[in-house]
Amino acid sequence: MLDPARMDDVLRRGAEVGPAVEAWKSLDEHRRKLQNELDTARQQRNAGSDRMAKLDKKSPEFAAARDELKALSTKVKDGEAELARVEAECERALLVIPNAPHASVPTGASEADNPVHHVWGTKPSYGFAPKPHWEIGEALGILDFDAGTKIAGARFTVLRGAASRLSRALMNYMLDLHTAHGYAEVWPPAMVARRSLRGTGQLPKFEADLFKIDQPVGPDHVADNDLFMSPTAEVQITNLHADEILDGASLPRKYCAYAPCFRAEAGAHGKDTRGLIRQHQFDKVELVKIVAPEHSYDELEALRDDAERVLQGLNLYYRVVTLCTGDIGFTSAKTYDLEVWLPGQDTFREISSCSNFEDWQARRAKIRYKPNAGDKARPVHTLNGSGIAIGRTIVAILEQYQQADGSVVIPVALRPYMGGLERIAK
Repeated sequence: MLDPARMDDVLRRGAEVGPAVEAWKSLDEHRRKLQNELDTARQQRNAGSDRMAKLDKKSPEFAAARDELKALSTKVKDGEAELARVEAECERALLVIPNAPHASVPTGASEADNPVHHVWGTKPSYGFAPKPHWEIGEALGILDFDAGTKIAGARFTVLRGAASRLSRALMNYMLDLHTAHGYAEVWPPAMVARRSLRGTGQLPKFEADLFKIDQPVGPDHVADNDLFMSPTAEVQITNLHADEILDGASLPRKYCAYAPCFRAEAGAHGKDTRGLIRQHQFDKVELVKIVAPEHSYDELEALRDDAERVLQGLNLYYRVVTLCTGDIGFTSAKTYDLEVWLPGQDTFREISSCSNFEDWQARRAKIRYKPNAGDKARPVHTLNGSGIAIGRTIVAILEQYQQADGSVVIPVALRPYMGGLERIAK
């Protein structure tokens, strides 16, 4: 939830956010007017109560003061109810306003305006026309798109043989790498409650992109406990500390987790219909940090380094771009995208996003900390990044490590996780 003090900063995102901002400002102006009126009515009620206490209970003045106090009490009660209603409207209006971009985020209209931060590695060259991963995988018998469609429908895939083992190898490789660099591993539920999704910002705006569980679970099922399939482990890990006040000495807290992810891709019809790029179910290792505000942008740079370490260890050619104001996500204050080179498609594709949400998620999920004992609790800053998407890493390996005979070389770092296998061949 956006800090109201930064309401004008959000307008850097473009004119389309203007109506939501103006709607909130109008509600907030009404709220402040009601608050002032209520404060005045309470003062009048308290003064009337004091005056009545000094009067003779049998006097005409006492009866008049009593009637006046009753009317003031009714006015206060009605005012409190109206203020509560408008405050709830203000909160609902805030929920649909995106985060304010950090001052360092470049201004732009779309991904075409994202500047390249840096490029890593050597672009692979081939003595043949490189193929896209779906052709490679089908020829090797390791990507079965027809079976996925038969079992569950479009945008589902069955990994067979070496691809299945490669997925498992990547998960273990990534988790081993991140835990060696100070991340605490967790294994979260695959389902999340509505309140958790609201806390990290997927709800209410992106409900159409989520898979909702229609079957109530347990006798304690209530509306706020509606269950959804998790779209990203960012939701579960960040909500580990929802409604908590943390000791400042315990920060930063760094978590990593493997989790299956589920997205309806409601706005992606006709996009990436072939291959593993845009699936309804995919696997990912997630990184989340909960930090003190004054360190959050240093922690963002370190988070990006941690995600890059995965690609560097696999010797995959990639670049990093800084998302501009027109491309940055709804919840983010600043984002770096890691884009891996896919020679079979002759393009870079996003494989990880590393974002600083500042206190936007912390305000919604009520995650606070006290810098020192006795200090007033204040919101933390939260960050997350893919560390990284397993399916897209398989795509990158198949395309960058493909050979003229149709086989695929296994990156050296993964061979211990693959039982020493050096090459996938038909």
